[in-house]
Amino acid sequence: MVVLLTTPAWAQSTDAVVAATLDNGLRVLLLEDHRSPIVSFQMWYRVGSRNERPGATGIAHFLEHMMFKGTPTYGPRQFAQLVEQNGGQDNAFTSQDVTSYYVNIAADKIDLVMDLEADRMQNLLLDPREINSERQVVIEERRTRTEDDPGGFLGEEVSALAYKNHAYGHPIIGWMEDLKRITPDEIRTFYKTYYVPNNAILVAVGDFKAPEVLAKIRTRFGKIPKGEAPPSVVAVEPVQNGERRVVVKKEAQLPIVYLGYHVPNQQSPDAPALELLSTILSSGRASRLYRRLVYERQLALEAGGDYSYFSFDPPLFWFWGTPMPGQTPDTMEKALLEEMERLRNERVSDEELTRARNQTEAAFVFQEDSVHRRAALLARFELIGTYAGKDKFLERLRAVTPDDVQRVARAYFAEDTKNVGVLIPRP
Repeated sequence: MVVLLTTPAWAQSTDAVVAATLDNGLRVLLLEDHRSPIVSFQMWYRVGSRNERPGATGIAHFLEHMMFKGTPTYGPRQFAQLVEQNGGQDNAFTSQDVTSYYVNIAADKIDLVMDLEADRMQNLLLDPREINSERQVVIEERRTRTEDDPGGFLGEEVSALAYKNHAYGHPIIGWMEDLKRITPDEIRTFYKTYYVPNNAILVAVGDFKAPEVLAKIRTRFGKIPKGEAPPSVVAVEPVQNGERRVVVKKEAQLPIVYLGYHVPNQQSPDAPALELLSTILSSGRASRLYRRLVYERQLALEAGGDYSYFSFDPPLFWFWGTPMPGQTPDTMEKALLEEMERLRNERVSDEELTRARNQTEAAFVFQEDSVHRRAALLARFELIGTYAGKDKFLERLRAVTPDDVQRVARAYFAEDTKNVGVLIPRP
């Protein structure tokens, strides 16, 4: 029997969030969580690979690396050293839409983290020698994560095929030719354009008094000058008018098949149904693609699907499969398309939809056990509208019906709008 989850009130409500916007435009979200004497302090900048121009791809990720290379106050690599010496953990990531930095540390060290983050928001050295040294690190990262990884390589090719106009077609890590060419002046200009308080969100969750922390944030970050509004991304991807296909041969043990369909982002009323459809297809051993292609038919070693709910602009809905030894890419592609056809022609059962909803709700609620994930969720909802949207997320999922799932499958998984990528192993 499938039982609908009841979300705890403490996990669902954002009433306790202290929100403020400083005079320089910095958005601040603070949430007290006194269960453990720790704090997650996160800086989210509204810049990612979607903000890059052709010829300078990878610059957002390159700059993420440089954010750890020092200021006049704190020298190269001193940021990470100070965090580690005080028992904390720090890291960062760059996506298509954002660049995020976080420190998880004992709550009584929050002043140190504020000093470090405020300092590198405006005083980054960007020494040309450090840039050229780090260039080799980024190039090697691209080699290992993309060029030497069959799945990453194929995904990059399909994205470039699917997008003719929008920067989502660029790899986040950048094209190799651009990484070799990007100049220190370009990185410095990018930093001054996007690393300004009015393009950032500061989120902290943990064992502190929100009014006291907000006062300290005003003191440390409030004096940073407001920057010019960064240029908006105005590119709109044209409607796809036919199937697109790429076949690549690469050293690999097994073939891989990717399918990508253009779908709307979270601003669309179809987004909750697409989110649940992703779970129905690929979450766990009871999911459709695993059950039918891996377990029952034994065609695939793995198969799945993915939808990026928090995407700023319309993303791709991905399907993929790795054929079992002896199975061909054509068989794998045909099996994936058969599952698309079933979604278009047959309603999912109430039980299947309820199971998917429960899985999504459970994952959502369990994130509240971590101060880090609580902070990240607040940031993500704020980035796409308002942090208060977090409270309405589950309501939107609960309103989805089997008819909604079938409707979005018919609307977006058409035969003549797919982007197909096939990787054929080469000895």
